[in-house]
Amino acid sequence: MKIMQILPELNEGGVERGAVELSRELVRRGHQSLVVSRGGKLTRAIEEHGGQHVTVDVCTKNPFNLPLRTAVLRRRIRELQPDIIHVRSRLPAWMTLWAKRHLAIPWVTTVHGMNSVSRYSEVMTRGDKVICVSEVIRSYLLQHYPVPEDKLVIIQRGVDMDVFHPDHTDENFIRDFVEEHRLDGSFVVTSVGRITYLKDYESFIRAIAMARSTIPNIVGVVVGGAREDKTGYFESLKNLAGELGVADRIRFVGSQSRMPEIYQLSDVVVNASLKMGNVGRTVTEALAMNTPVLATTFEGLNNLVQDGLNGYVIEVQNPEQMAQRLCQLYQHPIPVTRHTIDPEFTLERMVENTLRVYESLL
Repeated sequence: MKIMQILPELNEGGVERGAVELSRELVRRGHQSLVVSRGGKLTRAIEEHGGQHVTVDVCTKNPFNLPLRTAVLRRRIRELQPDIIHVRSRLPAWMTLWAKRHLAIPWVTTVHGMNSVSRYSEVMTRGDKVICVSEVIRSYLLQHYPVPEDKLVIIQRGVDMDVFHPDHTDENFIRDFVEEHRLDGSFVVTSVGRITYLKDYESFIRAIAMARSTIPNIVGVVVGGAREDKTGYFESLKNLAGELGVADRIRFVGSQSRMPEIYQLSDVVVNASLKMGNVGRTVTEALAMNTPVLATTFEGLNNLVQDGLNGYVIEVQNPEQMAQRLCQLYQHPIPVTRHTIDPEFTLERMVENTLRVYESLL
């Protein structure tokens, strides 16, 4: 099969890393992988593993040149003739819908989150098959859109258990990272994700401030970059840390590529996402590295994190509870978590299930 994935850009984030991993695994299994995006630093990873990156601006929301960019996408689709198109975001989905018009190419969409209910978001239900990354997403789509139930398929986001393995890390990188960011002897609490309000870094910073009386050596590490349109929010987080007296306890380390090592050097990983942190990639990856996790949840979600077993479920925007759970993990560490990962949340199972979806459409 020749599979074309389309997403806005390839810089950082769970969607982007998932596209890179799927591309690599498709090539490993003898398929041809094409990835269309505006580009970014992960482009090289696509090509290093045998995929082909196709540069088309499917990211910019400028309506004036949208027809021209859609025409470029259509031309590239016709030239490359994929067997399946797999779209992972709303603007690329609209562009694909128009670009593939009258071309008999089946397409798949993946809904990664609970986007606002609107005609703009509705396009994600128009794929011939719609992959939902959790049971909550499936229920959400059925509640708000007239989409047939048999079109929706739940495929959990999977962790690469070989890459995220405690025995496969670079000790030199860990030592250098700890030294560079002054983490030696610290109780390291890490939160991963691009700088955006959806990650609720405010609660993370407040919890670090609240927990320092019990955990005198606590340090919060934020791993993620800030886009130009988020610089104001980024500055507000720095100001908050200063106001709470923990500017010296919060390390903003930017985007990082050596995530297995960062999870391993962390004592706890926090996913305080405002939307279903419990199924985020950071949760499975951290657990695979034997690092306990605090994560938010949502009604009806099949939680990866189980209280006391591999971490704790926390309420959304509740820094007091987050601080309390951090203190519990400080006083009663959970040393091993890898065995708690459900096989449905592994990369191997995710790829197998995705290929079944593709094959069902051919």
